[in-house]
Amino acid sequence: MSEEILINVTPRETRVAVVENGMLQELHIERGGSRGVVGNIYKGRVQRVMPGMQAAFVDIGLERAAFLHANDVMRALPAPEMDAEAGALPVPVPPIAELLREGQDVVVQVVKEPIGTKGARLTTQISIPSRYLVLLPQSSVVGVSARIEDESERRRLKTLVSDLAQRAGGHGYIVRTNAEGQPAEALAEDIAYLARVWALVGEASAAARVGACVYEDLTLPMRAVRDLMRRDVEKVKVDSRETFERLRAFAARYMPALADGEGGPLAERIEHYGGARPIFDLYGVEDEIQRALDKQVPLKSGGYLVIDQTEAMTTVDVNTGSFLGQRNLEETVYRTNLEAAQAVARQLRLRNLGGIIIIDFIDMIDPEHRRQVLRTLEKSLAKDHAKTTVYDFSPLGLVEMTRKRTVESLARQLSETCHTCGGRGMLKTAETVTYEIFREIVRAVRQFESARLLVIASPKVVARITDEESTAVAELEEFLGKTIRFQADEQYLQEQFDVVLL
Repeated sequence: MSEEILINVTPRETRVAVVENGMLQELHIERGGSRGVVGNIYKGRVQRVMPGMQAAFVDIGLERAAFLHANDVMRALPAPEMDAEAGALPVPVPPIAELLREGQDVVVQVVKEPIGTKGARLTTQISIPSRYLVLLPQSSVVGVSARIEDESERRRLKTLVSDLAQRAGGHGYIVRTNAEGQPAEALAEDIAYLARVWALVGEASAAARVGACVYEDLTLPMRAVRDLMRRDVEKVKVDSRETFERLRAFAARYMPALADGEGGPLAERIEHYGGARPIFDLYGVEDEIQRALDKQVPLKSGGYLVIDQTEAMTTVDVNTGSFLGQRNLEETVYRTNLEAAQAVARQLRLRNLGGIIIIDFIDMIDPEHRRQVLRTLEKSLAKDHAKTTVYDFSPLGLVEMTRKRTVESLARQLSETCHTCGGRGMLKTAETVTYEIFREIVRAVRQFESARLLVIASPKVVARITDEESTAVAELEEFLGKTIRFQADEQYLQEQFDVVLL
């Protein structure tokens, strides 16, 4: 598998694309005016405690107050998920009023971006990531990523990090997937770096005013190299010389395994792209981004997906389209669903769709076919960085799943609600608007005295009235005893009109 990371930098926007075998898999966007806040640490103040919600609203200096649930408040008692002893009862969460009070200053970290009308989601359980580790300064637990499957390697890493952590002050750590196979020296450097960062956070939070950011996560290009750079990534190509130099310096300091010498892996894998053709055009990324905004996704077989994102959930409908198959209907459906399962996994990553997702695969009779389709979906989702949970086929033949959502979807980052339809995705027909105009004329005449009326509407509606409804207009004029004139205005949208009394 060939994987590359492409970084496109412009003065006000940075974009990172992950391309596997020539196909865009992920897109990350950071804009100067709206840089994400996930991972940032703030000095906040509790505005309001809500016992009925077991939560509090906290002012951290953003446009909307942020949300802090009782489960996310660090306390002396261990959290339920940390109570790992077999058969032990979960530790109950104390009432929010016992944990926080209004006016209290708290140091909090953003774990979820503000989405729509909702404020950011917070936690007091701080975590700071580095190349190979995640620091848990208020814990003493050492955990290893589940994606490191080799048991001997898991034991080695846990023992090594536990020993290093004891020498560095006894903080807790999560060993990231990138740590697999790394020597003790690399992990020790990470621990030393995280200790420096945490010390600076402590100093900054003690002196900061309420609403101040005391720790900000790395810029997108550096996060991309830190989080996405793996052994199977062949190249990181950057189209900005300045960003390229920063990445070199960052990798040399924090990723020594990658940056060992002038002619070593760093020079081979992180490159400056200076071609005349834009880097995203060269790899076809711009076209893929445009297609990722469409509801319909074509499949190679001739079938297609229809993806609908709503406030409550995202639905994916699978259709055979023009695919006729070569054997029988069940085989055609099975083949289409297998292809769709892989396409759905890619689209969820690419569009960054999260929350509840319902997939309506085409009905299959054979239980083994259902198992294979579900297995293909789970295998394709294994590459996803976001946590996903997939459930079995429901009695209605639907697959329910969840995908962790931390930022807005790609469509909501790049698009806004249509001003013409108001987000409905549909417009009233010219015929519907015509009859609305007739009703409004009758209503206006009954309320106000006037000899003549002028109706101003869109050209399409006026054309329909004058061409197809001329008889109805004549009958209306005779019934009301009024003269009605129609005027087309290009500025009017199809659903807009005015009835003017003259």
